[in-house]
Amino acid sequence: MRAIIVEDEIPAKEELEYLIETHSGIKIVETFEDGLDVFKFLQEEEVDAIFLDINIPSLDGMLLAGNISKFAKKPFIIFTTAYKEHAAQAFELEAFDYILKPYDEKRIAAMLKKLEAAFKKDRSDEGEKEPAIEQGTSRRINLRKNENIIVTDVNDIYYASASEKVTIVYTKTDEYMMPMSISEFHAKLPEDLFFKCHRSYTVNLTKIHEIVPWFNHTYILRLKDIKGEVPVSRSKVKEFRQIMQL
Repeated sequence: MRAIIVEDEIPAKEELEYLIETHSGIKIVETFEDGLDVFKFLQEEEVDAIFLDINIPSLDGMLLAGNISKFAKKPFIIFTTAYKEHAAQAFELEAFDYILKPYDEKRIAAMLKKLEAAFKKDRSDEGEKEPAIEQGTSRRINLRKNENIIVTDVNDIYYASASEKVTIVYTKTDEYMMPMSISEFHAKLPEDLFFKCHRSYTVNLTKIHEIVPWFNHTYILRLKDIKGEVPVSRSKVKEFRQIMQL
């Protein structure tokens, strides 16, 4: 796995290099202090991950990340910064993680382990050539827990529900709050896996355990492993029956 570090403070750059070398097999192929130099480098070279400071000369880290997010092959972006206030923007750019300075070695080590695992999984998925995942959506999705960004396989999501101006996402073991509408969140998910069964709900079709007839010819869905129940609205019943071959 190849990576670059973008950091204009030499002590921070050297510390990060040391931690990456100590806790992972990731190869640092180059380091940069200037955002414009990074952008030029990436026109000619491909890397798998970028450790990116936000406050850098010429082209700040957020603007640089925004440009990188448009690449056909997107590297993992790990923001490294002393400022908490950019976390929401990093989340919108689908950053892999957001690391605060001063660095915590255990936090860095855990992130690197997760990063290498995600890289191996992506390579495995590419080898399997699953076409449904390549239609504008990703197998990975970033969920938000407090100030942390949790990179999650979409298959681990059971359902999501609207709650005022945010969306609550449910996995087997946790809940996450997404700062977007249920429609915006549903659009990020693979169409063959998730069904928007109600104006306030989207459900992972593979997690349905029981389909219970309800009022006005609608249904309540009970899911595997968790207690949550998901309604199918009357306007969605016909489409749901077709999908589930009822």
